[in-house]
Amino acid sequence: MTIAVEHVNKLIHENSPYLLQHAHNPVNWYPWCEEAFVKAQQEDKPIFLSIGYSTCHWCHVMEKESFEDEEVAEILNKNYISIKVDREERPDIDSVYMKFCQAYSGSGGWPLSILMTPDKKPFFAATYIPKHSKYGLAGFVELLESIKETWEFKKEEVLNAGNSAQDALRRSEKLDIKAVDEDKFIDSVMRNLYTIADFKYGGFGDKPKFPAPHNLLFLLRYWKKSNNENLLKHVEKTLESMYRGGIYDHIGFGFSRYSVDEKWLVPHFEKMLYDNALLSYTYCEAYEATKDPLYKKFTEDIFTYILRDMTSPDGGFYSAEDADSEGVEGKFYVFSPDEVKSALGEEDGERYCKLYDITEKGNFEGKNIPNLINSTMSELTNHEIDNLREKLYRFRAKRVHPFKDDKILTSWNGLMIASLAHAGRVFHNKDYVIQAEKAAKFILDNLSNHEGRLFARYRNEETINLGILDDYSFFIWGLIELYLSNFKTLYLEKAITLTDKMLELFWDEDSHGFFLYGKDSEELIVRPKELYDGAIPSGNSAAVYTLLQLYKITGIDKYLDISEEFFKAFGGKAEEAPTAYTFYASSLMTKNTPGSQIILCGDVENEDIQNMLRVCNKTYDPFRIVLVNDGDEKLKYLCPMLSDKTQIDCKTTAYVCKNYSCQKPITCADELEKILSE
Repeated sequence: MTIAVEHVNKLIHENSPYLLQHAHNPVNWYPWCEEAFVKAQQEDKPIFLSIGYSTCHWCHVMEKESFEDEEVAEILNKNYISIKVDREERPDIDSVYMKFCQAYSGSGGWPLSILMTPDKKPFFAATYIPKHSKYGLAGFVELLESIKETWEFKKEEVLNAGNSAQDALRRSEKLDIKAVDEDKFIDSVMRNLYTIADFKYGGFGDKPKFPAPHNLLFLLRYWKKSNNENLLKHVEKTLESMYRGGIYDHIGFGFSRYSVDEKWLVPHFEKMLYDNALLSYTYCEAYEATKDPLYKKFTEDIFTYILRDMTSPDGGFYSAEDADSEGVEGKFYVFSPDEVKSALGEEDGERYCKLYDITEKGNFEGKNIPNLINSTMSELTNHEIDNLREKLYRFRAKRVHPFKDDKILTSWNGLMIASLAHAGRVFHNKDYVIQAEKAAKFILDNLSNHEGRLFARYRNEETINLGILDDYSFFIWGLIELYLSNFKTLYLEKAITLTDKMLELFWDEDSHGFFLYGKDSEELIVRPKELYDGAIPSGNSAAVYTLLQLYKITGIDKYLDISEEFFKAFGGKAEEAPTAYTFYASSLMTKNTPGSQIILCGDVENEDIQNMLRVCNKTYDPFRIVLVNDGDEKLKYLCPMLSDKTQIDCKTTAYVCKNYSCQKPITCADELEKILSE
């Protein structure tokens, strides 16, 4: 009788769900730590660096094929020092080596597989690698054996390759600073997006298709500025098509990360907090722009999922849910007709199957991903259908659930806080604002210190890793949205304090722009500046957006001055590939569009103020700022321009400035509505 050996490696002492998933691999994994690099130096071995995250399907595949395999483990343990990194906990490390992978191989993704020297310089990169050659890919075993020989007999070549890689990475971080016509750049982003727009199924480009909500936010802003109705139509087409598709979970709500096909049918089933935060923000803005109640429903359904399944008892938001359950991708989410009828009964089951494209043939590996691609939207509002969905949800809940990554990340929480606070304002729903406040309190209590230093991750009462730019810029965005939704001075004060800390830690005084990691953080082989707006906006794009928002709120010139320097520094880089920088372009539009500023004076709980706020929130204007001066002395200190804006004759008073021109103060909500509609 053979007894399986229980392996334990150094990851067993970590708290990252991803690292813990690999703690019993036969590979002698190290976390990213000085001990690993010292050992590599002492034993003169190259380093195998593997970067991934807990809900990554292909990370699971490579683990099962290679990292759980005794043969592979023996090769790695004998000839390499192996290091595992959770990209969601150390995005700084991931950024550096992903840039190398993209330059080395022409593409990137996870798992990210890097071979590097003991001094952290990479010389080989790939993503998923099969154990033996297949899919046209070189096998991991063959690769490791080949590099072992190269390291043994041609080490100088390997070291030179590592030095060259570091030099190339450093050169790539140098900005081509040149004067750029900002309005022409914004127009070029619109034209380029329109060129790659899929008018049949919505979205941009071919398969695979990512939601890229910041593309849609840009088009909404450009539509508001230009009144180009075709842009609004494409935003609506995309939002409706995504909701219809299988990328959306029609039973439990929430969006998956992307679709592998062009019509949004087959998702990569993992659900990420950041996608659902940004998509709910975008659906809410679409509701503001169109007043279509379906967009409000879609937004609220996403929040139902987040608040039900992805919120900790203390108010922080969890990170993700896996694509796999019981080792099979999508198993939790798919149905056969018999399963639906078992849950709903024969008649209702037939009806539900017809509506949601559930057939004997199936649309995904013999089973069915519920979708509404061929159904009419009018059927969505049917109350009876919603009751059937609830029954099917309870039926599905008995299945083995996908793994939930319950770590709490400051950056992604910031995005969810922003979305909830924004929707609370638009929908006049105080509960959403309260949930955003709870999450903000969690971050302030657990992921920051008294000096304003944010940290990146919290799990099981452990707070680790100094926050990067994304942690600051996204959380500041959330705090600003909170302030604009409930006008509690605390949130504006915290946003300003953290912004000053962000400038201190990340701003490049010489070449401008923000570094990814702080001056007090671990120094890697290069200190990057991320601008690319990929699955989520870059920390730089979000940082400059928050600076501009604070300028509009406070009137403090330094925020505008820094923003001007920022756009000069990055203008040349953004011009090279306009559609890669859509949130950057939205921020630039925020700077260059006059917009309006409305200051309401009086008690924020007063009915007259509330009526005026409803008037302000009736129309979609992403360039408008609405403030309330309730006489708080601290608020006047933070926003000096409010000092001369006071009530007239003890009445609730509104001051409206549009296109750099201020109108006479008014005391009537009807008059305010008339002015804003002009």
